[in-house]
Amino acid sequence: MKKIMAAFIGASLLAVGCKPSAPEYTVDKFADVKVIRYDVPGWDGLTLQQKAYAYHLCEAAKWGRDIYWDQNCAHNLELRHAIEDIIGNYAGDRQCEDFNAFMDYAKRVFFANGIHHHYAEDKFYPGCSEEYFASLLDDVGLSEAKEVLLPYVFSRELYLQRRCTSAEGDIVGNSSVNFYEGVTRSEVEKYYASIIRNDDPCPVAYGLNTKVVKRGGKVVELPWKSGGIYGAAIDKICGELELAAQVAENDEQKKALALLVEFYRTGDLKVWDEFNIQWLRDTAGVVDYVNGFIEDYNDPLGRKGAWEGHVNIKDAKASERSAILSANAQWFEDNSPIDPRFRKPCVKGVSAKVINAVCLMGDTYPSTPIGINLPNADWIRRDHGSKSVTIANITEAYNLSALEQPSSVLGEFAYDKKEIDMDKQYGAYASDIHTDLHECLGHGSGQLLPGVSSTAMGEYSSTLEEARADLFGLYYSADPKLVELGIMPSADCYKAEYSSFIRNGIMVQFNRVEFGRQNTEAHMQDRKLIAQWCYEHGLGNGAKGVDVIERKVRDGKTYFVVRDFEALKGLFAQLLAEIQRIKSEGDFEAGKALVEKYAVNIDPQLHKEVLERYSALGLKPYGGFINPDIVPVCKDGEIVDYEVVCCTDFIAQQLEYGKKYRAL
Repeated sequence: MKKIMAAFIGASLLAVGCKPSAPEYTVDKFADVKVIRYDVPGWDGLTLQQKAYAYHLCEAAKWGRDIYWDQNCAHNLELRHAIEDIIGNYAGDRQCEDFNAFMDYAKRVFFANGIHHHYAEDKFYPGCSEEYFASLLDDVGLSEAKEVLLPYVFSRELYLQRRCTSAEGDIVGNSSVNFYEGVTRSEVEKYYASIIRNDDPCPVAYGLNTKVVKRGGKVVELPWKSGGIYGAAIDKICGELELAAQVAENDEQKKALALLVEFYRTGDLKVWDEFNIQWLRDTAGVVDYVNGFIEDYNDPLGRKGAWEGHVNIKDAKASERSAILSANAQWFEDNSPIDPRFRKPCVKGVSAKVINAVCLMGDTYPSTPIGINLPNADWIRRDHGSKSVTIANITEAYNLSALEQPSSVLGEFAYDKKEIDMDKQYGAYASDIHTDLHECLGHGSGQLLPGVSSTAMGEYSSTLEEARADLFGLYYSADPKLVELGIMPSADCYKAEYSSFIRNGIMVQFNRVEFGRQNTEAHMQDRKLIAQWCYEHGLGNGAKGVDVIERKVRDGKTYFVVRDFEALKGLFAQLLAEIQRIKSEGDFEAGKALVEKYAVNIDPQLHKEVLERYSALGLKPYGGFINPDIVPVCKDGEIVDYEVVCCTDFIAQQLEYGKKYRAL
């Protein structure tokens, strides 16, 4: 599970893996996006073997890129290949307004891994005409592709949402993700109900790595595996994983890689579970990775795993903070403000660390989380633990990129100088602690009652899980235990995160949503649910009858100001207890009611105001990343080193990946 953040304020310079003459961190801007480069601190301190291990893991990640594109929508790869051909071979005028509009669209498609916005999930369109787009296809010899690609790109009736979240209609049939074909929601749910054993204490992740289709009138699953769907890409991934195993740091890593390859070869979900358990056992290695069908956020039914690859190295010094949290995991669980029935009596194997990313791919590229907690299986977390990471160099790159901007979101939306000064003093650090608590402990906390399925929350599962982890982090950010452990520098540090979270969740984040649209992305829903619920339940319930969160208007501008921090902590506790109850008992109707009431609808007047105020700042609401290259250094025919080389051309990297790692 992931916590995704969009912007950061404040930065402390790190030692970097790129040369001192490296360029600015923001390397491109288009539409509502900025592309950022990141450095790789600690790379030069790795041994040659560790670098080789990381290199082959990076290559394995890149070979999975095509899988994610195809998962997002059925014709994405065909469109991408056409765009690559046009950029590489178009012989016409490349300076005209129409071609510039085409290039802007091409960048958006590359950034989103397809035709739907990477975050809002709605279809976006080119700024050039359909006729001009058709002429580009004609020019590069792709006239036959027009029949498929022109309606795919321009139709206002087809492929409108990557993942449909509407309360009306069939969310399977109305979603564009390539997980289902010719089936309805009721048919899919009936199929899985027929094969799932609810009494299994260690259930596999049913449907994680398959496409559900109808063949001869019967609902069946087609596996994503070697010899099946995505087989060509999976074979390339396996080849690099086997090379990585030859230079792994220890036997635990070798065993895990062997199981991962076996899973890819067979598609057996029991082997996937065995891999995850073995992967958890490697806590000594410096180099680590995520590779596989992982998060189910893109699936309207919350089953199918989007493919992702992520390679990273441990930041030993920064990990000391996470290690303290891990060592005290049982204390946090025992003192959680939830029903004791839902607490884990014995928290096992919580492994937390701070890492620096080396390669992002699939569901983590270009837009990426700043924290990850895996595996996702509740029973594995219960019996074997989890790995939680905070990605330091990604956060740092966000911060350094923000310093290059002329305007400040904080200055526009914070109410007064006191609030701004508090954020400047503690904001970045308090946010990091919240992320640590969210990932290291929040996702791994709590337990389901016997017989309750991990998919009981259906399409509301991701939002409720992220809200639960966020609430866990918010509640404990204000606990004196953090000061006692030396994690929080003062008893007031948490207030910066409380103010920032409410300000963002109830208002600022909607600069990302088109006016008139609903709030649909799981992490944004999580934040709105929490902020809106606390605002409404805090009216008149603070000390001496004040509102816990006060809505204030000054000079025609709206602000949300926390007036009673202690009472707000109490509200976080109440909501955490209720969401944990909902998940633990599998109370679908209560979960649905919470999300639909507090997380989905945006006040139109407030939304309009946010868009106008944010637009005046001239900022891009979304950020994503360009990977550095890991380049073998040869001498006398042998590899003697692997060098990190900074990249600054977003389109050039996309074209290189498309040429070198095209498998599907």
